[in-house]
Amino acid sequence: MSDTSSQHPHGSPHREPDRAKAAARGRGTGQPPTAGAPAAHRWPTRPERRADAAAVHALHAAAFPTEDEARLVDALRRDPEAWLTGLSHVAEAPDGSVAAHALLTRCRVGGAPALALAPVATAPAWQGRGAGTAVIRAVLEAARARGERLVVVLGHPGYYPRFGFVRASTHGIRTSFEVPDEALMALVLDGSDEVPGGTIRYPAAFGV
Repeated sequence: MSDTSSQHPHGSPHREPDRAKAAARGRGTGQPPTAGAPAAHRWPTRPERRADAAAVHALHAAAFPTEDEARLVDALRRDPEAWLTGLSHVAEAPDGSVAAHALLTRCRVGGAPALALAPVATAPAWQGRGAGTAVIRAVLEAARARGERLVVVLGHPGYYPRFGFVRASTHGIRTSFEVPDEALMALVLDGSDEVPGGTIRYPAAFGV
């Protein structure tokens, strides 16, 4: 996964803890993110439309070594307890095709509602140009606008702090499986000092 302005592991704790740890080590799209890559295009972003499903699937299949993340998005889309309308966003390439995708779904932290940012991907042709950064900012702003409080992500610790993420452990947030402390991060959207702590319960499609 990538700073869609780069290749980066947009952490999805998908199926197995080993996959989550691999993503945290920078293997989401095969390379860690490259900070500061020049943006050659101003990236329009918008919520996913029904007609985007196939393009989003193809994007994740191209950005990752396997189709696991593509299938994960499809499974989350079918889960009414996880899927939240308006919190799956795309960035458009100059030709109108889907250049990047970021997804927030409902999870729980210690029983309190929260959001999981995963998966995130950029089409290989557009990696390193800022599309990923644009679509992540857009989906986080959409979550903030609807009154969501907390987002968690498992990903590259050199990438997500630019959006305001900090180590989740500072809020007492953890996973049910072992991951590097610096790879699990949290973002408090409303600036509240009262942040729910506890174990993250991901949607069933993640398989963890």
